[in-house]
Amino acid sequence: MNDMNASFLKSSVMPDVQSSRDERALPIERVGIRGVRHPLMIRSKQGSFPSVGNFEMDVALPAHIKGTHMSRFMAILQKQDQAIDSATVVAMVREMLPLLEADEGHIQFTYTHFVKKAAPVSGVESLMDYEVTWMAQGKQNPAGAIDVDLHLRAVVPVMSLCPCSKEISDFGAHNQRSHVTMTVALDPQTKMTVEDLVAAAESEASSELWGLLKRPDEKWVTERSYSNPKFVEDLVRDVAGHLKADERIQSLVVEAENFESIHNHSAYAKISLTK
Repeated sequence: MNDMNASFLKSSVMPDVQSSRDERALPIERVGIRGVRHPLMIRSKQGSFPSVGNFEMDVALPAHIKGTHMSRFMAILQKQDQAIDSATVVAMVREMLPLLEADEGHIQFTYTHFVKKAAPVSGVESLMDYEVTWMAQGKQNPAGAIDVDLHLRAVVPVMSLCPCSKEISDFGAHNQRSHVTMTVALDPQTKMTVEDLVAAAESEASSELWGLLKRPDEKWVTERSYSNPKFVEDLVRDVAGHLKADERIQSLVVEAENFESIHNHSAYAKISLTK
């Protein structure tokens, strides 16, 4: 090797500043990236569909390490070329910790989940959209394996009809669109789907919603909600009871917000349960 080649090789070896030692003796709880929009294929009960996820990925950084390798988070995302489900989320965390040389880390992403639904009478099909968030927290245990805490959150729009309004009125009752937000802790081996969680909220509401309804469907929804009135307290209790009975769920938080049609404010309720 001549002197010129040796000089080039020496100059091309770039210093790894992130891995250098830090003397401030201050560990960082979470360091990583957020606000990353990335295309996804989502696996659902009806097959796979495309969506866009908004990602947050981070790890814990020991006091003696100057910085983490930010590009490696993006490298994990770039490798996701198959449809994502709960098992994929767990696998991503277990891949991330060794790659980032970390003992603890977290991945979270929110996306729009679509479900094709048939109207209750006409059967006409349309898509309903739901805001869904997967959250996975990984930590290396003393044996060297990575334990993962897995959470799923879904925001489900439904219809609620006021029992008091129905009781005191000679005819009719006021109703409103409501959002039921469910956050559940799952066993990492679970096969619970987003559709399972959505169904828990829709089945307990005065009525579920559809993207497209014909007149016979509107009649059905109107009469269904009138025969099934729910306060916000009823809604949050009924959904929580439904989820409490599901053995796949370890803990849960259920929130219900009614966007009141006779007030310029919302009615709100929340229940948290650990089994």
